Amino acid sequence: MEKIRFTASNVLQNKTKFYSLTMPSDILTKCCFVSSRDEDPIMGFQRTLDEKRALEIANYIDKEQGTIPSAIILSAQEVAGVEMIGRGRTLEFMPHPKAFLILDGQHRVFGFSKSKSTLRVPVIIYVGLSRKEESRLFIDINSKQKGVPSELLLDIKRMAEYENSTEESLRSIFDLFHSDPNSALIGKLSPASKSKNKISRVTFNNSVSPVAQFFGDRDIDELYIILNSYIKAFTYGFFKENDIEEQLCNSIVFRALFSVFPEIASKVKDKFGPEYSVDNYIYVMSDMFGKISLQKIKKPGNSYKSLANHFSNSMKSNFTL
Repeated sequence: MEKIRFTASNVLQNKTKFYSLTMPSDILTKCCFVSSRDEDPIMGFQRTLDEKRALEIANYIDKEQGTIPSAIILSAQEVAGVEMIGRGRTLEFMPHPKAFLILDGQHRVFGFSKSKSTLRVPVIIYVGLSRKEESRLFIDINSKQKGVPSELLLDIKRMAEYENSTEESLRSIFDLFHSDPNSALIGKLSPASKSKNKISRVTFNNSVSPVAQFFGDRDIDELYIILNSYIKAFTYGFFKENDIEEQLCNSIVFRALFSVFPEIASKVKDKFGPEYSVDNYIYVMSDMFGKISLQKIKKPGNSYKSLANHFSNSMKSNFTL
C-alpha cells in the first residue's frame, strides 16, 4: 500500500496545529471511521448513523447538484503515518480504513459513501491527539456550534424557492398578520427568531398548518380574514375580558386555540352559513368563554392537546331533558 499525497496548509490556533486541505470524497470515505471500537468502518457507519439522512445527502449531491463546503474534521491515527513533506506543503498518509477518526461531519462522510459522484471535500486534520484530546475536541465541536434557528430558515425559504404550497400559504397569512394594521396579532409576531411574549413563525405554522386541510380554494386574503376574525373573537370575548391578553402569545395556548378552530368554524357555518365574522364567532363561543378555566390559561402546562380538550369540553352544552 502506497502513501497518498495532497497539498496542505499548516494552521496554528492557540498553540494547537492542524492541517487544512481538500481530498476526493471517494478516498475520504475509504480511510475514515466513526468509532475506534468499531471493527469495520462501513458497518460502523451503518450501526452508528442515520442511513436516511445519509441518503438525503447523497441525493442532494447526485440529483440536485448540491455543494457541501463545510470541512470534515479528522484526527489522524498512527496507522495513517501522516507526514509533511516537500518543504512542509504536502501531506502524505497511508489510505488505511482506520487512518482518520471523524470528529465532525460523520453524516456527510456517510452521505459521500452513498453518492455516485466524487467531490473535492475540504478537510481539517489534527495529528498526534490523545484519546482524551479527541474526546474533548469532539465535545467542544458538537456543543459550541449552533444550528440555524428554525424560525430563520422558514423566513428565508421563500428566497431559496424551497417552500411547498402549504408553507407558501402559511407564510403569506403570517405576513398579513404581521403587517396589517387591522390584524388581531399586530405587534405580537416575530418572523425570523424566537422572542419572549411573541409568536414565532414556527409556532404559527405548527398551529395553523393542521387547519390548512380546510382551506379549499379560498385565496390568501380571504383565509386571513377568516382566521383574523376568529382570533379577534377569542381576544375580545375572552382574553381582554379577563385581562390576560398576553397569554394569547403563549405557544401552548395559541396551538390549543387553533386545534379547536375546525370545531368552532363548523358551528358558525351550521348557524350562519359561510359568514365567518367576529360577531358570529363570538355568538357560537359565548357559552364556552364562561366555562374556560382561567387557571388553565394562566398556567397551560406543556400539552396543547390537553388545553384543546378543555376548550372543546367547554363548548359542550349542559342541556338535559
